Amino acid sequence: MWLSRNQWTMSIGILFRAHHSPLPTLLTTLNRGYINNKELIPDNYTQMILESKYPDIKIPQVDVYQYVTSNPERISDDKIIYVDGITGKSYTYGEFKHESKKFAAGLQDKLGFKRGDVLAIFSPNQIDYPIVLLGAIAAGGKVTMANPKYKANELLYQLTDSSASVLIAHPEFLEAVIEASSNAKIPISRVLLFGDKEIKGYKPYRSILIGGREVEPISYTPEETKTTTAYLPYSSGTTGKQKGVEITHTNMVANLAQLINANCKLGQQSIIMGVLPFFHIYAMTNILHATLIHGATTIILSSFNVNTFCESIQKYKINHIYAVPPIILKLVNDPLVQQFDLSSVDLIISAAAPLSDELRKKFYEMFKIPILQSYGLTETSATHYPDTKNVKNAVPGSVGVLIPNMKAKILSKDGCELGYNESGELWVQGPNIMKGYLNNKESTNAVFNEGFFNTGDIAYVDKQGNYFIVDRKKELIKYNVAPAELESILLTHYAVLDAAINYL
Repeated sequence: MWLSRNQWTMSIGILFRAHHSPLPTLLTTLNRGYINNKELIPDNYTQMILESKYPDIKIPQVDVYQYVTSNPERISDDKIIYVDGITGKSYTYGEFKHESKKFAAGLQDKLGFKRGDVLAIFSPNQIDYPIVLLGAIAAGGKVTMANPKYKANELLYQLTDSSASVLIAHPEFLEAVIEASSNAKIPISRVLLFGDKEIKGYKPYRSILIGGREVEPISYTPEETKTTTAYLPYSSGTTGKQKGVEITHTNMVANLAQLINANCKLGQQSIIMGVLPFFHIYAMTNILHATLIHGATTIILSSFNVNTFCESIQKYKINHIYAVPPIILKLVNDPLVQQFDLSSVDLIISAAAPLSDELRKKFYEMFKIPILQSYGLTETSATHYPDTKNVKNAVPGSVGVLIPNMKAKILSKDGCELGYNESGELWVQGPNIMKGYLNNKESTNAVFNEGFFNTGDIAYVDKQGNYFIVDRKKELIKYNVAPAELESILLTHYAVLDAAINYL
C-alpha cells in the first residue's frame, strides 16, 4: 500500500496517537510495508502506539501504606472493612490501622525487623492476612506471598530466593513450614503462626508481636517510592522457573490510582467476595488494597466451595465478585446453586484466564448477573479493565480498554507492529509495570524492549479500543489453534465439567 505524506499522516492519526520513533522502529515499519518509499516519509515520523482512551492521571508519589490509608473517601473508623465469612470475626477501618501498626512495631521491637527486610506469608485467605501484609509494609519491609499449596521444597525455594527473614504461616501447613524454614536457616523465633495456638513450639504471631506500641509507618521520598520494592510475588513469567517479581511502591500505588480512574464501580456500599487467593496479584490488588481505598467491605473465605460461596452471598448480600472462569463454570453446573438467593450480586469481574462467550451467556441466562472481563499479569497488575459503570455497553469477549497512563503495541511474529483487528503479541508500558525479576537481569532484559513489557499473550484490539486476549504465545498448538479456544468449545458439552488442553 502506497501513501502520500498527507494520506499517511491522516491514516495513522485517526488510529493512533503520535510518538517520535527511533530509526530501528522506522525500519521495522518500512519492512512491513506500511510505507514503501522513503521519499514519502514525513520529516516528523511517528510510530504506531496505542494509548488509553482515558486521560493520564497524576500518580501519587507516596508509599503503599500511606496511600491505602490516605482515606480519600472519608471512611469512618467504625466502618467494617474485613469480615471472616465463616466465623463472622471482623475488623473496622480503625481497627485495621491500629492492628497493622502494632504488628509493624512488634516486627521492629521483637524481631529487629529493618527497612528492606523480607517477610514471607504462607497461608490461604484469612482475616489477619491484610494485617500482616500491610503491617510489614508499614515497618519498611518487603512481602513475598507464597502459594499455600506449595510443598516444602517449593516453599524453600521462595524463602531462599527472596531472602525472607521472617515467616508468618498457617498452622495447617506446619510440617511443610518446619522443613522449609529449617533448611532456609530461619530461626524458630522468626517463624510465627496465624491463629491463637502454640504448636510444636511455634507461637502465634499475636502473642509475640502485638503489644501496645503503634509504629509510625516508614516514609519514603518520591524517588524512593519508584525504586523500593514493596511486594515479591512469584511468577514463571512467559517461560521458565518461578521468579520473584519486584513490585515497587509506585507500581502498586499507580495501579490502584489507575483503577479508580477507569470507571471502577466500587465504593463504601460495595460488599466484595474475597475468595480468590490473596497471594495472587489479582486478589491482592483488586480485593485487599482496593477495599481500603474505597471503604468497601470484603467477606473473606479461605477457599472456594459452592455451598459456602453461595451461602455467603445470601447472608452478607455480596454485590461485587472477582472470579475466575472455573468458579463460573462450577456455579453453572452445580444444581445446589439454585437453592440460594444470589440477587444481591450486581456484577462479576472475571480474569486470570479467558472466559468463553458461551459460558458467559449461559451464566447470565441462569442468574441474570453480568460478567465482564479484565486483564493483567503478576508483572503488570491490571492493564485492561472494563467500564463497570456502563455494563450494558460491554463488548462480549473483550477484557476492556487500557487503563489510564498505559500504552500498548501489538507485534507480529517478526516484530512488526500490527493495526486494528490483527492478532499479535501484546506489549504494554506504564507506571504499574514491575521493576524487574529479582536477581535475574537476564530474564528481565528478555521481557523488556524500549520500555515496553512483553506479556507473552496473543491479543488484538478493535477500532473502539477494546482488547481481546486470544491466548498465550507459547501455548499456540499446531495450525495456530489456541488451547483456550478448544477448551471453551469442550466446555459447552453438558457432560464436561472442566477442560484443559496441554502438550505431550
